[in-house]
Amino acid sequence: MVVCLKEATIDAVQATLAYVEEFLPEDEPLREARLRGEDVGAAPIGPAGGATLRFLAAMINARTVVELGSGCGVSGIWLLRGMRSDGVLTSVDIEPENQRLAKEAYTEAGFTASRTRMISGRALDVLPRLNDAAYDMIFCDAVKQEYPDYLTAAVRVLRPGGIVAFDNALWGDRVADPTQRDPDTVALREVGRMVRDDDRLMPLLLPVGDGLLCALKLD
Repeated sequence: MVVCLKEATIDAVQATLAYVEEFLPEDEPLREARLRGEDVGAAPIGPAGGATLRFLAAMINARTVVELGSGCGVSGIWLLRGMRSDGVLTSVDIEPENQRLAKEAYTEAGFTASRTRMISGRALDVLPRLNDAAYDMIFCDAVKQEYPDYLTAAVRVLRPGGIVAFDNALWGDRVADPTQRDPDTVALREVGRMVRDDDRLMPLLLPVGDGLLCALKLD
């Protein structure tokens, strides 16, 4: 009886998470961008996480946004749809093919080339070139082991009231399992601890998709 109740609870949780993920379904440009991304081995943010990015960008009236890892255009479309109409998305990706697909996705979604600035290179090489307190929002979806370094850079380049967000913060349920000690999982736990313990930040961990860790930079 206990086993049956536990299985029923797990099924209910999974059904609820699926409902959340499908609450705002992707339209044609997002679906096409996702399919192209998956074809080249990328793992773009899911619909619930993307909708959260759009909401956050709109909430702070974002004009200058940086994304680390393009997701072949999926995350960028969500962000651009939440940003101001004169906003510019700076998209950093080390893979030229991912950037080519992202540009194609932005065009299909109706955004002109002036709305995006594409930078090819490693995130940790690009971040030092960004100006202090010059950005409204930073979305991180690149090398997981570099997430703690991305946070350090984000605190510098974000304006007060700006937001940083990290995708895959739950990492397939491995982050919550203390027996998992692979380098990616350890780095994700560390960035979560850093966000939680930094008095300059207001933290939030959302169980959407594979987990979205967010932080608001305080004044």
